[in-house]
Amino acid sequence: MNTKEYLDMLNQPGGCVIAGGSALHQMMCRLSQEALKITARINAGYHEPEEIRELMEELTGKPVDDSFTLFPPFYSDFGKNLTIGKQVFINSGCCFQDQGGITLEDGVLIGHHVVLATIDHAPAPEHRADNHIKPIHIGKNVWIGANATVVSGVTIGEGAIVAAGAVVTRDVPARTVVGGVPARKLKEIEETV
Repeated sequence: MNTKEYLDMLNQPGGCVIAGGSALHQMMCRLSQEALKITARINAGYHEPEEIRELMEELTGKPVDDSFTLFPPFYSDFGKNLTIGKQVFINSGCCFQDQGGITLEDGVLIGHHVVLATIDHAPAPEHRADNHIKPIHIGKNVWIGANATVVSGVTIGEGAIVAAGAVVTRDVPARTVVGGVPARKLKEIEETV
């Protein structure tokens, strides 16, 4: 199986399950090592913004717009299933577990130490090593505050705000502010003139 075939399998509607110790799991681990090498380079000393974008293109295997900004350190377990729009800003210390797919639409702002985790595990101990993989989709102009966590299968609607420290376990409607553990609706964002 090559990387494209692996991505196709990961991106099945409804997600997928990779059994712990299986050949697919071994491929997951091998591809993670490639991502760790690239993120180590991102995190090793100062890089001009253009260099950061070049390294992110190497990590994701996709073009990264000139408007993209990243403040290292940054961590990713795969990279190839990360899609970044225009005018996206990722602050320092973020961890993206993107095996299941992470989409950051245009204008997304990610605060310090945000975790986006697309892999979950079964509660049954005999299946705990199995990886349950589902995507995270972050809509246009979403702001995710520092130290927030978004778990697998979550979609955050356009213009929403995730408060600092929140743990988002279910979808967030557009133009809604959520906060807390687990995150709950705090208010709606009114239209501005």
